[in-house]
Amino acid sequence: MSRRNVIITRPLAQAQDFAAQLQALSRPCQLFPLIEIHHLENQTEISDKVANLNSYGLVVFVSPNAIDAFFSHIRQWPTQIPIGVVGEGSRLALARYGLHSDNATIISPSNKLKTDSEALAAEIDFAALADQQVLIVRGTTGREFLAETFRSRGIHVTQLAAYRRSAPEFSISVKKQLEVLLQSDNDWVITSSEALRTLIFWCEQLPLDNAVAKIQHQHIIVPHVRIAETAQALGFHFITLTASGDEQVLVALQS
Repeated sequence: MSRRNVIITRPLAQAQDFAAQLQALSRPCQLFPLIEIHHLENQTEISDKVANLNSYGLVVFVSPNAIDAFFSHIRQWPTQIPIGVVGEGSRLALARYGLHSDNATIISPSNKLKTDSEALAAEIDFAALADQQVLIVRGTTGREFLAETFRSRGIHVTQLAAYRRSAPEFSISVKKQLEVLLQSDNDWVITSSEALRTLIFWCEQLPLDNAVAKIQHQHIIVPHVRIAETAQALGFHFITLTASGDEQVLVALQS
């Protein structure tokens, strides 16, 4: 089994559990977040949507962060309202709040190798949502595919920004850590295209002539085909695509 360092690039709040799982497998790891999640200062809109939750025929959460931000305002989910989620991480996030397939209607992609908005849309009964309202809980930015798909079917959609994503500060200490990481072969766990673009941009800022080439030759593990496509476009050479969920990433790290 490889003993290369596993570099976890998730936001810190989401990295701790995965790091513990790696340590249980005796895999050395480092936290190197490429994305930060920020709570919105004004929580009024979230509170308003929670107060009127029963007016929606479906609530879609685009990520575990969206679930955490929304459920911090909820005492009990009205189980008659179906929930749409994209990846396995979101199912696990719902489970932390006591919601699972036994006590809630959770719609998600059936193909674990393709967990995106298109795959979720393929599972939704649009006819059943006629004349109903749909709430999409997301970050301040994101793809418009789901909202446009619902609207094209004549379904009223409200999009709620529940959190904000940003790149961390590229501080002196972060620069030094990245320079050290580039001197050895590592397994990088990358969970968003945005993180990949940040990583390339940071390497371009380093005072090393071959920093970009070095990162492009690192092994990266990604849980989604769109991230893999981004990695290919950015010049990465060693890409492992897994199904959605930490368990699948761990399997890839052990193979």
